[in-house]
Amino acid sequence: MTTTAPVAPEPGTLAPDPLVLRYLEHVRVEKRLAARTLTLYTLDLEKLAQFAAGVGLPLLQLQTAHIRRFVAQMHSGGRSGRGIALILSGWRGFFIWAGRQGLVPHNPVQDVRAPKAPKPLPKALGVDDAVRLAEFDNTGADPWLEARDAAMVELLYGCGLRVGELAGLDAVPSAETQRQGRGWIDLQAGEAHVFGKGSKRRSVPVGRSALEALQAWLALRAGPFGGGGSARMDAALFLGQRGARLTAQSIWLRLRQRSQQAGLTTPVHPHMLRHSFASHLLQSSGDLRAVQELLGHANITTTQVYTRLDFQHLAKVYDAAHPRARRKPGSE
Repeated sequence: MTTTAPVAPEPGTLAPDPLVLRYLEHVRVEKRLAARTLTLYTLDLEKLAQFAAGVGLPLLQLQTAHIRRFVAQMHSGGRSGRGIALILSGWRGFFIWAGRQGLVPHNPVQDVRAPKAPKPLPKALGVDDAVRLAEFDNTGADPWLEARDAAMVELLYGCGLRVGELAGLDAVPSAETQRQGRGWIDLQAGEAHVFGKGSKRRSVPVGRSALEALQAWLALRAGPFGGGGSARMDAALFLGQRGARLTAQSIWLRLRQRSQQAGLTTPVHPHMLRHSFASHLLQSSGDLRAVQELLGHANITTTQVYTRLDFQHLAKVYDAAHPRARRKPGSE
């Protein structure tokens, strides 16, 4: 004799549970939830009622094992970890309220967690696109803006800087630079001294192309402000047109615009160039520890994501080039 698992009723076939209606009225009045949020709570509790009916139990008799089973069903049905977490949050709130009413001895959702969502791989440019952006020359642009933006791209891609680290660079180191926790470029040594996350300083080599771009920018930097001693000009390496330090948001906007002008199909943001720096360096060197040091990661597990990105790149090359990879199943 075989038994079949109970099947949950279709959505909308169950009469609304009076207890659920009481709870929804409670959160509507007490928490003043927005209509959209209240709708989501209603849908999530309807789903819980469907699951409960599928195992032949009223809501208040559900146990943790049932909730875990419901989570597994949602996950196998394609629901994302984030979506399940939101549903669990709504269910958890319902049982907390029921516990305060003395209706349940414990919260069966309390220790249930949604499946962890896989961390998305960082988005990096291909080598050709990264080089295309770095070598882009907008000849029709204002020479001052063009020199500045070209130097920013070279430092972001050539040194793997975070946008905040780039914005925090000073043109010349000073006592104020040290006090304010800012970085600077040493052109003679070919190094960027960066003040990064966690108030940690690190030194990053600056390549020849970036040094040339920086020298071209520094030759023009003070021009609109009447010389280096002008009170209008900030000590920042990268300035806006009014002489103030360029903000991270402005750098984002300028880079996005420049990538479009260079003909890239993907709008580029600063962290994408940092990812590109790390990925391309790892592809060439295979030295994960060195990449960790250059990026300023405290833990190498943070850097290891680029090994996945590197494998993804290698897999694409294999799929595109290897005759056995391209051979269709069943072909002779």
